Amino acid sequence: MIGVAALREGPAAARRRALAKAITLLESSLPAHRAQADALLTEALPHSGGAIRVGLSGVPGVGKSSFIESLGLHLVGQGLTVAVLAVDPSSSVSGGSILGDKTRMEKLAIEPNAFIRPSPSRGTLGGVASHTREVMRLCEAAGFDVILVETVGVGQSEVAVAGMTDCFALLQLPNAGDDLQALKKGVMELADLIFINKADLDPNAAMRARAQIVSSLRLHNQAHGAQWLPEVLQGSALSAEGVAEFWAAVQRHRAHQREAGQFEARRHAQDLAWLQERIDEGLRLAFAAHPGVAAHWPKLKDDVRAGRLAASTAARALLNEFLGEKTHG
Repeated sequence: MIGVAALREGPAAARRRALAKAITLLESSLPAHRAQADALLTEALPHSGGAIRVGLSGVPGVGKSSFIESLGLHLVGQGLTVAVLAVDPSSSVSGGSILGDKTRMEKLAIEPNAFIRPSPSRGTLGGVASHTREVMRLCEAAGFDVILVETVGVGQSEVAVAGMTDCFALLQLPNAGDDLQALKKGVMELADLIFINKADLDPNAAMRARAQIVSSLRLHNQAHGAQWLPEVLQGSALSAEGVAEFWAAVQRHRAHQREAGQFEARRHAQDLAWLQERIDEGLRLAFAAHPGVAAHWPKLKDDVRAGRLAASTAARALLNEFLGEKTHG
């Protein structure tokens, strides 16, 4: 069985192998593995919590992987250790994952002080793998200074990653002004930092987008009385322009959170959300595996599809079966 000592002691290569095996254990659905994973997490908790957790998301094609590699190389150059949790889209047909992030971050992947772990989302709502929170704790217990979480696409992924990191950054393209009109307003409320990538392709468009975003954020803050005005930066991941400034902004945001007494409150709220997520997942699996539910599911599904039964009525019948209650009328 893998213990925390294997993640923290011995040669670097051995520690990395142990961490990779521990994460595979966490991601396993076998009951025996789950029990071992729970024991490992309990042992790891006292050693976790010390890393800076940064979430990154953005529209497809914005250059998230390139930006993360530039940021990771910058951090490694500063003497920090970096773990990248890149959640790849899973096939809805085979359940397989593209897992291309590690190959796209070729320079960062060979750095001895960096660890890249691609994980399939397997259809998880929000594009964040179901065990991402747990993997973060293991990486922290292994001694990593910074955890970078990359999410799939734009939408519920922002909600998911903002709920498990200290700082959530949204990457945008130089024509971000038009993109933001199409995105729900909640994106602006979640972002702690916004970075306009590929600004070198059209500097004028990038400046216009930056001005528009800053104006929108100010209006939002005035209306909601928010204490932190998200910083808007621009640059290029390929040339590393603006990357150092981005990291400085992350540190300013962290300092602001601590001064305002928000840092610990945010971490505690995230732990409670983690608890609720695991309860919800456990109930979902238990519901699907229940013999009575499995027996009635095909007919009720056919009745709903044929219009003979309301979906709410079918759902109530299945829930009653699961809870051991008799269905009334």
